[in-house]
Amino acid sequence: MPGVTVPPPAPGSPSVRFLDRSDAGWQLAERLERYRAADAVVLGLPRGGVPVAYQVATSLDAPLDVVVVRKLGVPFQPEVAMGAIGESGTRVLDDRVIARAGVSPDAVAGVERRERLELAARTDRYRQGRDRIGLAGRTAVVVDDGVATGSTAAVACRIVRALGASRVVLAVPVGPASVLHAFDGADDVVAVSSPRDFEAVGRYYVDFSPTGDDEVLELLDRVARHRAG
Repeated sequence: MPGVTVPPPAPGSPSVRFLDRSDAGWQLAERLERYRAADAVVLGLPRGGVPVAYQVATSLDAPLDVVVVRKLGVPFQPEVAMGAIGESGTRVLDDRVIARAGVSPDAVAGVERRERLELAARTDRYRQGRDRIGLAGRTAVVVDDGVATGSTAAVACRIVRALGASRVVLAVPVGPASVLHAFDGADDVVAVSSPRDFEAVGRYYVDFSPTGDDEVLELLDRVARHRAG
């Protein structure tokens, strides 16, 4: 079982409301202070996780990169995740969702083929010729704007582990207590809030406007320029 730095489950309606992703990032960074001197790399999940990760990286004076993943949605209900894929051929499937929805192996494979094309396109878009920041022997802090099922976060953590990270930290502003406390894909799990009666991630934000690709690229460039001096 990983270390878990998560407050006790809170019942009822949202107990924490973030103004926006920047505010969520600052609140999350306060709980990650012990990683300031840990040779950490902060990795945001595009798109919405990157503004949160930017604030964490700025606070910890750490480099910022992305870890690109794609949700695998149930074919007839795409908003329901039956798994997720990431770089380096990584994949996590939720067998319970697949069985409950009656999705065949061929249908799963078809969704994955389509999402792999989008994954490759997005990876090229966000990297734009930049080398991936080396993770070998370092602490990888994987940041998103929240988790629901945890499947996407699990893929992201597997990716950075495969890339050589010696310690993997999952850091999110909010997620269901049942997922965060049972998450076994990271060495440490850090969150600001873990509601027992979890609602959609967006319910915990005042402003949950979509994050665009231009904003992702600007934030990555901003940290890179700062660190280059």
